[in-house]
Amino acid sequence: MSYSVDDMVRVAFQGVRGAFSEDAATRFFGEIDTLPCVDFESVFRAVSEDNANKAVVPVENSIEGSVTAVNDLLLENDLIIVGEVLVKVVHCLIGHESTNITDIKRVYSHPQALGQCRRFLSNHPSWERIPSFDTAGSVRMIRDGSRADEVAIASKRAAEVYNMKVLLESIQDSNENYTRFFILEKASHLLKSGDKTSLVFATRSGPGALYEAMGCFASRNINMTKVESRPRRGRTWEYAFFVDIDGHADEPEVAEALADLVRRAVFVKVLGSYDRALPP
Repeated sequence: MSYSVDDMVRVAFQGVRGAFSEDAATRFFGEIDTLPCVDFESVFRAVSEDNANKAVVPVENSIEGSVTAVNDLLLENDLIIVGEVLVKVVHCLIGHESTNITDIKRVYSHPQALGQCRRFLSNHPSWERIPSFDTAGSVRMIRDGSRADEVAIASKRAAEVYNMKVLLESIQDSNENYTRFFILEKASHLLKSGDKTSLVFATRSGPGALYEAMGCFASRNINMTKVESRPRRGRTWEYAFFVDIDGHADEPEVAEALADLVRRAVFVKVLGSYDRALPP
């Protein structure tokens, strides 16, 4: 962690206490005040309206891919990326103290968590899989429901937060399961230091337009570590390209490449320059 914070940090995240996003916040900042939010829009709004001064949002999972709703909000809002953090995802099957695995009828969790445990769940075809808005929220829901035949998939920490029992641990399909989170804040400029930059752009229509845009970086030996397209809201069959590159936006070669891209693209938005996350 290279980002210094003061005693007044309040971090917004999507979900309830015990969510993986809250784990990411504490991993990056240490023990700080957190603000649970019902959805990603509320997370961005909390920072924009100064109800929190930082936000933590998931952007990519190593198994299930990108969190597209967050990408859309990064394009539409003016929050700056000031850091990233990787969290290793270990999913647990969680229920009441009296719950027996042979009695389970329904399992609740976030759709991505259900997808990340697909192999385990396929061994229990009689269980009804019910998508929920949050992993930790699923644990709270089954706690309040008091039914021994309902369980949730979430982190071990979520079980501790809601005083529930871990029935099985590490049920995810892969032990190499990581989620990447961005740290966001409202700022008028990028951080002065950092070795990674995220940006989004849209190209003009026509043959070779994307090739020429990518060439702005390739011709200067700037490594692109991620490229992903997303449909532009309200613009049928038009796409925005989300890109991560090595280097800070103010480094001479990177700045030159971005200036070249501005000349070739319909629009360019630098989302932030920051220190790349260390493996957990």
